[in-house]
Amino acid sequence: MSEAFESYERQYCEISASLSRKCTSAAQLDGEKKKQRVSEIKSGIEDAEALIRKMDLEARSLQPSVKAALLAKMREYKSDLNNLKSEVKKLTSANLNQATREELLEAGMADTLAVSADQKGRLLMSTERLNQSSDRIRESRRTMLETEELGVSILQDLHQQRQSLLHANNTLHGVDDNIGKSRKILSAMSKRMDRNKWMIGCIIAVLVVAIIVILYFKLAH
Repeated sequence: MSEAFESYERQYCEISASLSRKCTSAAQLDGEKKKQRVSEIKSGIEDAEALIRKMDLEARSLQPSVKAALLAKMREYKSDLNNLKSEVKKLTSANLNQATREELLEAGMADTLAVSADQKGRLLMSTERLNQSSDRIRESRRTMLETEELGVSILQDLHQQRQSLLHANNTLHGVDDNIGKSRKILSAMSKRMDRNKWMIGCIIAVLVVAIIVILYFKLAH
């Protein structure tokens, strides 16, 4: 395994454990202390996301045999991070609901008779719009991160394809060299066979002439 991946993994595990503890403690807090703790947790989640992106880049740059195991780990870490995000969302939602209730109570205490149903409706609509805006911002940020991860993955795949093409090109050059050597060997063998044919033909011709001469002398006498 890559030393860089192990370093990122240790850092992520430490941050994840710390965030889990902070989420548990934040649920017991209220008011400004809870808001401050939630802000710390969100900052820690951003650091964790950065480490996951680094681990993903490092894992995709390794050999396929190692890469598969590391990517499986990455899926577990991403699932863990999504769980932490869900916890933060619950805490944020609880804070927002509590703040809305407090605002309504304060408004009621200030002037109970002056608060009308229309004003309450506008306050609820404003709160709903605020929630929707926050959701859209989070969704846009998530989409941006996913797009970035996809771009990194595509670049890694293109790099691997380029390496494969270069390796195939080198292999073809080696095959061409071997074919050239084989042609030279076959040409040399062909020349030897031609020489051997001529030699055998000459020997046969000499033997035939010798036989004819011998028969001539025998028949002549």
